[in-house]
Amino acid sequence: MELDIQVATPPPKPLMVYDGDCNFCTLWVRRWQQMTGDSVDYLPAQDPEVARRFPEIPREQFDTAVQLIEPAGEVYAGAEAVFRTLAHSPNWKWPLHTYEDSPAFADITEWAYALVARNRTFFSRLTRWFWGRHVEQPTHFLTRRVFLRALGVIYFIAFVSLWTQVNGLIGHNGILPTDQFMTAAKQQCDLQGISLDRFHLLPTLCWLDSSDGFLDFQCAAGAIIAVLLIVGLAPAPCLALLWVFYLSLVTVGRDFLGFQWDNLLLEAGFLAIFFAPRQFLPRKLSGEAPPSRSALWLLRLLLFKLMFSSGCVKLFSGDASWRNLTALTFHYQTQPLPTWIGWYANQLPLWFQKASCAGMFAIELGAPWLMFGPRRIRFFGGAAIAFLQILILLTGNYCFFNWLALALCLLLLDDFVLGRIAPRWFFKPKRCAPGAPGTAPARSENDTKHAGTMFGAPARSRWPRFITIPLAVGVVVIYVFQASLLFGARPAWFYPVAVADAWLEPFRTFNGYGLFAVMTTERREIIVAGSNDGVNWRPYEFKYKPGDVNRRPAFVAPHQPRLDWQMWFAALGDYRQNPWFVNFCLRLLQGSPEVLALLENNPFPQHPPRYLRARLYDYRFTSFAERRATGAWWKRERMGDYLPPVSLSDFKKN
Repeated sequence: MELDIQVATPPPKPLMVYDGDCNFCTLWVRRWQQMTGDSVDYLPAQDPEVARRFPEIPREQFDTAVQLIEPAGEVYAGAEAVFRTLAHSPNWKWPLHTYEDSPAFADITEWAYALVARNRTFFSRLTRWFWGRHVEQPTHFLTRRVFLRALGVIYFIAFVSLWTQVNGLIGHNGILPTDQFMTAAKQQCDLQGISLDRFHLLPTLCWLDSSDGFLDFQCAAGAIIAVLLIVGLAPAPCLALLWVFYLSLVTVGRDFLGFQWDNLLLEAGFLAIFFAPRQFLPRKLSGEAPPSRSALWLLRLLLFKLMFSSGCVKLFSGDASWRNLTALTFHYQTQPLPTWIGWYANQLPLWFQKASCAGMFAIELGAPWLMFGPRRIRFFGGAAIAFLQILILLTGNYCFFNWLALALCLLLLDDFVLGRIAPRWFFKPKRCAPGAPGTAPARSENDTKHAGTMFGAPARSRWPRFITIPLAVGVVVIYVFQASLLFGARPAWFYPVAVADAWLEPFRTFNGYGLFAVMTTERREIIVAGSNDGVNWRPYEFKYKPGDVNRRPAFVAPHQPRLDWQMWFAALGDYRQNPWFVNFCLRLLQGSPEVLALLENNPFPQHPPRYLRARLYDYRFTSFAERRATGAWWKRERMGDYLPPVSLSDFKKN
């Protein structure tokens, strides 16, 4: 409200006077200092200079509300003083306009201001609970650095993990040869007159070369570029190249690279391009341009989509085991690659399994919403999501999925937090603005620089808004469209978005997520065996999937044995639904060294077997008593044949 006071010696620029003895006032003044920068000065009412310069303002006025003294001599108090102060920030002019145009808004905000002023102790505690010691707009320089390094490590693991298997999976002598696939694709495109659009339908570098050497080159190049990202060299170009190379391999990997975490890595990696600083050589944090807030929130929305949709698909699937909270009584033993901790988790009583399932739903459906709350609420939501990911990581092997989800959780933190726990050498700030990592926030009249600006950061190194804002709008629209499909809606006005989403589908960069929508209640395992006489059969043991009942479930993540994983999916259906499995058996009969390298042992080291068969077994974890008696981690029961005995001649006939 405007006071009927005119000061005789007005300040050269707007001056806000606040109660310096009030913790609540000083806390929020720091936020306003950051927002207004040098446009507004701030002084505590207890400063002798205030009484000397402005004797026209009664002392009791300073005890009840902040006072804004304008250069023309007018004095404003309460909510209007706050709005006029914030109007000096480019993005906060709207509250003052609304205050001036809407008497109802003015009355409500003045009433709310008076309520807070009368109960400053309570609201000070509330602020501490929700924001902690920092109500300033946080910076994310250190957050960005930690996240990009973590993403680089995950990319490195993904490429190296695939490199160790790529020839056996999709090489010339592998299960699904890339060269045959690309030859067939070229023939189809030529027949249908498809020219440049073939690169959109199958976005892969293997159009240039589909040899084993080029597959190895792509994996090696991805690993090397990931190392460059880890050390901070040209992060944005590195992320773009990593996305291109991984998309290229995922496209030709087909069944073996069709997992949700492959899509998640592509999506997170693509968005991270616009989160990374546009620089080539590593710099100290004091020389980096501020990260794009649009890109930051897009990555946070990706985490929201990942977690919330994972909870929704379980509820909407209609699966009774999720509805009655008994799903975890099956999950630990029926998941693709459990760990030995998963064996122990399976022994827990029913009440604990139901409570754990309820807790999982609370985190997947509730915690994502907390990331939109105040600072500490956001931290709590991130901690809950991280806690769930760590539990999943301990009980099952899900490749780099959990690590990538944990990396996304880092984006819910800010530099105030990471600056206290990160090693000093990690960022070494040379000269930072208030609020940047390693510095204290502004507290005095002379210390009012904008906390989001790092000295020395060239403006040209920032991502321009004409790129980040349209990107953000487009991604959000696609996310809303995907959410509408999740909830069963088909709005007609989304048709153009549906067309765009379908066009983008080959790039696997804007995806839907949700693991275990329907819980698998039985564990079926395919045991492959070979024979030279059709009577004596010797089994092929896989490296990690259950086979020998006495072998302890192992930790293998973040590496993913993709053949072992695909065998779990094959057991859910029939070999006729899994042509790759038939090709796998053919390679074993041919004695392909690349495919045999994917297995733990080769029971026919001298020459391949004449016959091959696959039988289906039901596997279950043993109990404490059964394990003490037998030493076995599993017990199994034969269910029947998966693939009848075959020989090379059978494949030649077909």
